[in-house]
Amino acid sequence: MPKTDFSHMTPHGEIKMVDVGEKPPTRRVAVAEAVVEMAPATLELLKKSALPKGNVLACAQIGGIMAAKRVSDLIPLCHPIALNFVDISFAERESPPQIHIKAEIRADNVTGVEMEAIVAAQTAAAIIYDMCKAVQRDIVITRVRLLHKSGGSRGEFNAPEWQE
Repeated sequence: MPKTDFSHMTPHGEIKMVDVGEKPPTRRVAVAEAVVEMAPATLELLKKSALPKGNVLACAQIGGIMAAKRVSDLIPLCHPIALNFVDISFAERESPPQIHIKAEIRADNVTGVEMEAIVAAQTAAAIIYDMCKAVQRDIVITRVRLLHKSGGSRGEFNAPEWQE
């Protein structure tokens, strides 16, 4: 079998966990987003905390933080990371009616925190869906992506419209 450049694969095509033991720790930061699209009436109920399951954004915030701390349990070959900081924030948009979720993760470690940010944003979005589905089933979760990453040997990445 030909030699690969995949870090999680041996030259024989077997899966392996990357040995990061020799890498020096650096400050790692990642920011990801998710967008939850809903009907105007659902957004109004969410803003008024009038949905049957209670305060949607508080629950989504806690759930996103919890998810970031459990990524190595969910993503095969992902290293467990001690996180320094997790923040889940929300921006409500009226037109079109949406909740924009931003997950920011920071750690001083030998491996990046991109997956922690992405999973945190996705989980917060899924919780919003779960808590709103009693009034609307066709909510759409979209635009889950990495916005920013810094630290490590590959340097900084910024999505084109990223603004700190």
